Amino acid sequence: MQEKRKRITNAERTLAMRINLLDVARKYFSEKGYGATSTPEIVAAAKVTRGALYHHFEDKMALFRAVVEREAECVADAIQEGGSAHEDTLDTLKKGSEAYFKAMREPGRSHLLLVEGPAVLGLREMNSIMASRDGEQLRLGLQSLLQHDRNVPLEALADVIAAAFDRAAFAVSEGMAEEKYRQAIDLILTAIYKEASS
Repeated sequence: MQEKRKRITNAERTLAMRINLLDVARKYFSEKGYGATSTPEIVAAAKVTRGALYHHFEDKMALFRAVVEREAECVADAIQEGGSAHEDTLDTLKKGSEAYFKAMREPGRSHLLLVEGPAVLGLREMNSIMASRDGEQLRLGLQSLLQHDRNVPLEALADVIAAAFDRAAFAVSEGMAEEKYRQAIDLILTAIYKEASS
């Protein structure tokens, strides 16, 4: 007796097509860059029509933004998972830091989030994308760490430390020793903790 195939719903088919487009676009944007990537080559590699692409995304920019947002979401999820279930706030921040570096090791991710993203979308929009994800976790961690010190400019501090994280991740993606950058970030977090505890 022949086994019945599970029928794929339109919603499942639509989601699969969107994921396929994002996967293919990610490959091209991370390898060639936004400017050198064309929508015809994306649809050809994804084996869909241009109409299908524009059904899901308004234009190439919207597709790129969706790719970047998905990458940022992956990093935020990794930090959330890596930094959770720790009693000590400093330990939570350090574990989140380790998770960040691990997540940024994904081939092409540093280039998309730290080079292409700011160049194409602009620094303000890129900061907004990141701040609403992993940046929010960093801000909350620092807020918990500095809960007794109301004079610290929390938003500015979170922004500066996020920049340090990004600079470290970029250096590692360029072949620098990850362990040294992780130690540097740990030193910064420990110094803030000691300052807050004194």
